[in-house]
Amino acid sequence: MASKSAKNAQEILMADFQALVRDTEKLLADTANLAGDQAEELRAQVHERLNQARETLQVTQESLRERGQAALSDAEQYVQEKPWHAIGIAAGVGLLIGLLANRR
Repeated sequence: MASKSAKNAQEILMADFQALVRDTEKLLADTANLAGDQAEELRAQVHERLNQARETLQVTQESLRERGQAALSDAEQYVQEKPWHAIGIAAGVGLLIGLLANRR
């Protein structure tokens, strides 16, 4: 569930940044030909998109931080409850890494 919400947040963030880039390119292209109210309206649209992207980025950052804290606390709890299992898993992972590194 948390993975789906993080993935959705990433997709929304990417869409917001793509929209921001498009709006910025439009602003740069149109500003040379426009004056007054039209240029100000484009700037306001770009500013609004930038604010939306910042908000989405903040939500994504908070979601990732919460997921990281939850994973860390779960790992700590597992190691405290089953220290020998944790040592065995760490040894197995170390062995696999050593074998893969030795092949190169």
